[in-house]
Amino acid sequence: MTTPDRLASQAGDLIRSFNHATIITGDGWQYPPHAYSAIGSLAYLVRMLPQAIEQTLRPVEHTHKQGRVAVDGGRDPQEAVTELRASVTDAAALAQALSTALDRMHAAASPMGLDTRGLPEFEDGDT
Repeated sequence: MTTPDRLASQAGDLIRSFNHATIITGDGWQYPPHAYSAIGSLAYLVRMLPQAIEQTLRPVEHTHKQGRVAVDGGRDPQEAVTELRASVTDAAALAQALSTALDRMHAAASPMGLDTRGLPEFEDGDT
């Protein structure tokens, strides 16, 4: 069974792979439409982050309602859960702001293309 924490880990691994694959340009990663497509995919991913972030609180809330949250160092569980809630709210808001920025990037990259004039690999040979 794939658990939510494992799925999040796999998503991180895929982003790491993307980072490695995009270090240099090459086949499939050299023209503005390649960036446009990747930005669109990243925007899609980031649009889902606020919900994912907020839902990470569910197991803690569930356990807290049962009075079963224990905190290292003997700290007050209510205080720790309150701090976590505030952090989740901040993180979800920042993810939403990142989503907005990526949508702007996507729109900015949208009209860009490759000027193929004079590039032999793009000539049709009928001239």
